[in-house]
Amino acid sequence: MVMTSIMTTDAEVLAKLGTQIDTNFTDAMKTAAGLQAESILNCLCIYDFSAAATAGLDSATKGILSDFVSSFVARQGIRWNMGAYTTRFEAEDMILDLDDSMKLDIQLLRNKSVQKFITDKTTGTV
Repeated sequence: MVMTSIMTTDAEVLAKLGTQIDTNFTDAMKTAAGLQAESILNCLCIYDFSAAATAGLDSATKGILSDFVSSFVARQGIRWNMGAYTTRFEAEDMILDLDDSMKLDIQLLRNKSVQKFITDKTTGTV
């Protein structure tokens, strides 16, 4: 079984977790974290990307959404057991890197000119 998500894939999450991940961080836990990330993203941007993702967003927007959700899930997986990594510093550095990526994603999605691109590339309407 793999994690279930509207906005990202299990492969993207695994790539961000690295090779030191604790295998006790289950697919169900990844799915739960993914749902939390999707909800947080929708609230922060005041836009239901979950519904829009299934209706067909452009590939650039899907990439930003996927990056945010997979980073959030990977961050939760690293926090699940930091002892699985070579050092705690390695785990903390990975979390900080994921946090930076998530902050950039939020900035891009909340930017008014990007929002116009997201809603309709030609007219700026939903």
